[in-house]
Amino acid sequence: MSVKIDAHYFIPSLTNDQDIIEVNGSTVGECLEQLATMYPKARDWLIGKDGNISNVVEVYVNMESVQPEGLAKQVKDGDVIHIIMMISGG
Repeated sequence: MSVKIDAHYFIPSLTNDQDIIEVNGSTVGECLEQLATMYPKARDWLIGKDGNISNVVEVYVNMESVQPEGLAKQVKDGDVIHIIMMISGG
């Protein structure tokens, strides 16, 4: 099942400047795990120490938040996962 990950708003250096990455999976977790395998530097930014989506990113499927399902959110062929870095400051 082909799913696209739009990492345009993620830190580009973590994905070797690739904006769109094609992966296979039936859940957000499977897709992010494949992305992290392809780009190991991205793992710590994607998955928190508790095994859930890190609190420094927001993840959407077809522009809808994956919460409350998180990594268990189902995806289907042709879906687009968007990863957006949270910005903080003061």
